[in-house]
Amino acid sequence: MVFLQHADLLSWTQFMTILSIAVNNPLIDGRQSERAMLVRRGVQVLLNDMRLAVLPELALANGRRADLVGLSEKGEIWIIEIKSSIEDFRVDRKWPDYRAYCDRLFFATHPDVPLDIFPEDCGLLLSDGYGAHLLREAPEHKLPPATRKAVTLDFSRSAAQRLMMAEWAIRSPARD
Repeated sequence: MVFLQHADLLSWTQFMTILSIAVNNPLIDGRQSERAMLVRRGVQVLLNDMRLAVLPELALANGRRADLVGLSEKGEIWIIEIKSSIEDFRVDRKWPDYRAYCDRLFFATHPDVPLDIFPEDCGLLLSDGYGAHLLREAPEHKLPPATRKAVTLDFSRSAAQRLMMAEWAIRSPARD
């Protein structure tokens, strides 16, 4: 039988902060708009088809939170910043801080956002919610080995922690 201790609940919050106390699913963050979630789903389909493992909302060592992080079979790390509107792009100037934690940096958006607002030195993905298209490849900026190891460990530990919390959320002691 699994009993959650208060300290256990606090320790997993560093991996996935839940803003709404009404949400019972630890995989739902609750901060993203419906439009951003639509973009995210399409990009996740594409990255999965490209054989990348994908993790949403990964906290980085600099305190930033990447919308999506992809990990390739070769260990290459991609960060995808989702922008759901022109205003979303204009007010958010933290995206250059992500470069220090990935080999490739992409923006992802939907068809209602003009594509010419995104910087040329980043990759570009266009999502319709059911899939996405790689419109522009991101230039490679190879990570230093120590940074790659740290990001990969954060990725794997966060993914494992979320999987465990999701399992605990669907398993009640009465079913055991």
